[in-house]
Amino acid sequence: MQTEAVILKGRCEVGLEMLTLTEPGDGDVVIDVAASGISTGTEKLFWSGKMPPFPGMGYPLVPGYEAVGEVVDAKPATGFRPGDFVFAPGASCYEEAKGLFGGSARRLVTQGARLAKIDRGVGTDGALLALASTARHAIAGLGNTPPDLIVGHGVLGRLLARLTILSGAPAPTVWEVNPVRMAGAVGYEVLTPDMDERRDYHCIYDATGDASLLNQLIMRLIKGGEIVLAGFYPDPVSFAFPPAFVKEARIRVAAEWTPDDLSATRQLIETGALSLDGLITHAMSANQAEDAYRIAFEDPKCLKMYLDWSAS
Repeated sequence: MQTEAVILKGRCEVGLEMLTLTEPGDGDVVIDVAASGISTGTEKLFWSGKMPPFPGMGYPLVPGYEAVGEVVDAKPATGFRPGDFVFAPGASCYEEAKGLFGGSARRLVTQGARLAKIDRGVGTDGALLALASTARHAIAGLGNTPPDLIVGHGVLGRLLARLTILSGAPAPTVWEVNPVRMAGAVGYEVLTPDMDERRDYHCIYDATGDASLLNQLIMRLIKGGEIVLAGFYPDPVSFAFPPAFVKEARIRVAAEWTPDDLSATRQLIETGALSLDGLITHAMSANQAEDAYRIAFEDPKCLKMYLDWSAS
């Protein structure tokens, strides 16, 4: 089999090419992708050439870990059957390219154990399941404290705010420095840092991936407060020790989601408890991948871009 796929060949070099797919094994499922999201975190780092050394990285690379589509072939043992609508967190199924992520293609071959069946009514919003599960993972878990301050009002920051309110915790404050991203809050307040005089935050979640903010955030903590690094940080993370010493600051790194996070988040979405409204702001045909990636990474009005594979 062959498929059209997005290929990153190097810094800012992206296009659409035909690739050969690996043959499906006993536990594999074949999916025709309807839509795939573009990550403004890790994918942007690959696109810009700023990704630090990471296992499995390199070019040429098929990006994407936010795909939704329909099963077209599956062995009975996988638990899936043709016609199922599923979320796929990427695939590694290409003969001529690396598939560290691998979800931005018209057709995927991937292990059934990696897939999640979702309600077809969720549609292309299902591409947000990975990011929503990442937000849930940061908040949920034994001993985890929900944020009273979130830094960054992109998609991850908005999901963190929505999940915090959904958990029953008090509505968080959100910081955003870009005026075009300050709108869209429901049930919480968005401020610029200089509008906020608080210095007693118990738990601050940073969703920006900007390591240079750490010293500023430490100064906003109450004594014994916590900072959660919820983004992906290409630069070394460091901080001045004396302020952290005075505050007795704690720093936690929130890793990627687990299968339990995925299952719980999917239920929240399908029952309508967690709204994904307003998070996908742009959609373009996969045939316009080069322009779509540039807009996704350079236009601040674009919270989330997805590629439509239906015309591919």
